[in-house]
Amino acid sequence: MDAPEPNGNSAPESLPPPPPVVPPDVVPLRAESEPVKDKVVRLPIARRGLATKGQKIPLLTNHFKVNVTNLDGNFSLYSVSLSYEDGRPVEGKGIGRKVIDRLQDTYDSFLNGKQFAYDGEKSLFTIGALSSKKQEFTVVLDEVTSNRNNGNGSPNGHGSPNDADRKRVRRPYNSKTFKVELSFAREIPMQAIASALRGQESEKSQEAIRVLDIILRQHASKQGCLLVRQNFFHNDPKNFTDVGGGVLGCRGFHSSFRTTQGGLSLNIDVSTTMIVQPGPVVDFLISNQKVSDPFSIDWNKAKRTLKNLRIRVEPGNQEYKITGLSDRPCNEQLFELRQKGDNGEWEMTEVTVHHYFTNTRRIELRYSADLPCINVGKPKRPTFIPIELCSLVSLQRYTKALNNFQRASLVEKSRQKPQERMATLTNALKRSNYAAEPMLKSCGIAIQSNFAQVEGRVLAAPKLKVGNGEDFFPRNGRWNFNNKKLVDPCKVERWAVVNFSARCDIRGLVETLQKCGNMKGISIEKPVEILEENPQFKRAPPTVRVEKMFDELMSRLPGVPKFLLCILADKKNSDIYGPWKKKNLADFGIVTQCIAPSRVNDQYITNVLLKINAKLGGLNSMLAVEHAPSIPLISKVPTIIIGMDVSHGSPGHSDVPSIAAVVSSRQWPLISRYRASVRTQSPKVEMIDSLYKPVPEADGTMKDDGMMRELLLDFYTSSGKRKPDQIIIFRDGVSESQFTQVLNVELDQIIEACKFLDDKWNPKFVVIVAQKNHHTKFFQPGAPENVPPGTIIDNKVCHPRNNDFYLCAHAGMIGTTRPTHYHVLLDQVGFTADDLQELVHALSYVYQRSTTAISVVAPVCYAHLAATQMTQFMKFEDASETSSSHGGVTAPGVVPVPQLPKLADAVSSSMFFC
Repeated sequence: MDAPEPNGNSAPESLPPPPPVVPPDVVPLRAESEPVKDKVVRLPIARRGLATKGQKIPLLTNHFKVNVTNLDGNFSLYSVSLSYEDGRPVEGKGIGRKVIDRLQDTYDSFLNGKQFAYDGEKSLFTIGALSSKKQEFTVVLDEVTSNRNNGNGSPNGHGSPNDADRKRVRRPYNSKTFKVELSFAREIPMQAIASALRGQESEKSQEAIRVLDIILRQHASKQGCLLVRQNFFHNDPKNFTDVGGGVLGCRGFHSSFRTTQGGLSLNIDVSTTMIVQPGPVVDFLISNQKVSDPFSIDWNKAKRTLKNLRIRVEPGNQEYKITGLSDRPCNEQLFELRQKGDNGEWEMTEVTVHHYFTNTRRIELRYSADLPCINVGKPKRPTFIPIELCSLVSLQRYTKALNNFQRASLVEKSRQKPQERMATLTNALKRSNYAAEPMLKSCGIAIQSNFAQVEGRVLAAPKLKVGNGEDFFPRNGRWNFNNKKLVDPCKVERWAVVNFSARCDIRGLVETLQKCGNMKGISIEKPVEILEENPQFKRAPPTVRVEKMFDELMSRLPGVPKFLLCILADKKNSDIYGPWKKKNLADFGIVTQCIAPSRVNDQYITNVLLKINAKLGGLNSMLAVEHAPSIPLISKVPTIIIGMDVSHGSPGHSDVPSIAAVVSSRQWPLISRYRASVRTQSPKVEMIDSLYKPVPEADGTMKDDGMMRELLLDFYTSSGKRKPDQIIIFRDGVSESQFTQVLNVELDQIIEACKFLDDKWNPKFVVIVAQKNHHTKFFQPGAPENVPPGTIIDNKVCHPRNNDFYLCAHAGMIGTTRPTHYHVLLDQVGFTADDLQELVHALSYVYQRSTTAISVVAPVCYAHLAATQMTQFMKFEDASETSSSHGGVTAPGVVPVPQLPKLADAVSSSMFFC
């Protein structure tokens, strides 16, 4: 029967055959297709030559030369499949290494003593191939700790095991059998390392060096270290430092192989991670929640904090993973116990956990009776243990965001002066004992014990211009404005003060502000109004307090003020800050400066004035070559300088939208004034996705709603109706593996945005990545102080082919200076090495917020500031506390990303982020 048609009537009995499309004797011609243009994939450019400017200086670096004598063989990669004997895949982390170690011991003679480099998950490498492409092994482990527990009743199998568990309990306790399958995947020639050293990098060479790094990880794992990527942490209390809240800073070291112009080197650096305070669970919770005793603990919060942490249980020293807490206290929590009755028959009786441990197990419990138990079983088959028998295992990472106090404490306690750091690194290399690592030996790798020597150059600081046409020479990367006027001071008029903090002499503050402003050339009128917060609102939610303050303000002022000075009680944690900024910048278009003064002196007020002046359109100082203007290749051709950064949610808030910020220079030929464009995007996405954003209009045409359009239009209107013919991009926060995406995804969007404005416009591009997150440091031999500001290195430890250099632009006053690693990925303008390095150095001196050279170019710093400030507009954190409280990652793009509020026109082109 025919299927009914959609309207419910039956189809006709039969249909005529379709007419022929072409007569049977005609061969159809193939349509000529347009030749598809292959998209050119841009790759990072090669170094064009070394720079020579600057005073030469001998330096040491934390790279240790590696001699390689055997590059003739191959690494063989095998994929690893681990399962229990019943075929279930092994999911517990950390078991893989134990199983593979046991496999090597058990089958050593069968494997002819062949060594493995195992990454702990799915990949295993050998030097030379195994005897067959696919091999299966059976491995028995006696003491295995995994997410699964044998006997889900209570520890030591005294509960009520189900049938499957009962079968396992009959075996010697905690012995398990595993099946391991190794399948050959491919070969990686060791020669690829030699090619990389000649500058011919390929996937093979990256993989070969990854194998060497995996050998380092495995070596550290066998020494009992906590592994965090290529960072290794020993279980040594000497390396622990308390940062408060039950969190310890744990000092370890980073160790990885790098291909450099000087050959293969081992880069070793000090690194720090956060771990949970080991020891009794109760002590940790008291510290973590800052309470005085176990009976004041918030157990709902504790449940979230403890989930998935590992504990050791007394007596017996058995290790388990925490899955939750009991709903009732230990002396009320019942479970079914299987025991022999008076008649000798097995029977089930209900007992409390407390009764079982004190009466059956004869373990004295001092304080657990009224506290919840720790659950180490499954939610439906719990295994309860009194909390005082549980201690947290050492070296467990703490993955939540630190509070400001903890962060400050960690930074302070992690600092090391250059000589101290060098001693720590020398000890780390000795302790690692890489000479005893059999796989490194097989590769013929020998690591020298001396810091590599490199030659640096110290660039002269650029000359600055301040007020009254005066020239100014920074000394040691710093300068001050004592008895100097600002180069372009603003006027502070029609302004008011609002005070959310009780303790402040506002009259005195305003007088000091006016006096200091006058000395710097800033004319500051008397404020129109000074407003104190109404005490009845002090305990209201932050948004309500801001609304009430604005209502009061607007009722007292004749119109919208041009500037508001806001006094807050707390510098770091003020919950007023975000709502206040949003109200001012998005709703009213008012420039605002927040302060939380503890000590008001001339230095403090001068720093505040620098920010106010920049926000209101003034300029504090500028480069003399910018004033002339005589910047090579920039002053003669309209040039826009771009800074780009993406900021992500803090650890434990991984479903918070990421914030992309792009800043751009304006008023060419200046390179000291900037404006910003900021957007949200999917969490944890590093590539900026809204540089060019075509959106259909109602009339069917397209408009570009991307970030670049507004920045390019602003440059055009602020630079005398000139389009930039040169676009210099500084990109922050991307790793080497993302360089091609910056060149082929982000740069393509920028080109599209330019073409959308004018399809005949072909600007030239320079793309430079700035990296702070690397592990190369420089030291002055035999000197206690850091390298001088302006120190640049473009040899020996730099890339064998690519155009990169390290710059320490700032004066490192505390700790060891961290250089910025700049990678020039593209240069269509044709800078000489000297001119480009001098430009990057000069851009470290145009940061309007301070009177020092900064460690990374100002446009990158501004992009970071703009992203941070806009993050305050939207407090996403509250929503994500529960959903990813232990570092869980939400799939990008699942949740619609809330958009940031748009800045009001009056402030959209200001340096509001300063």
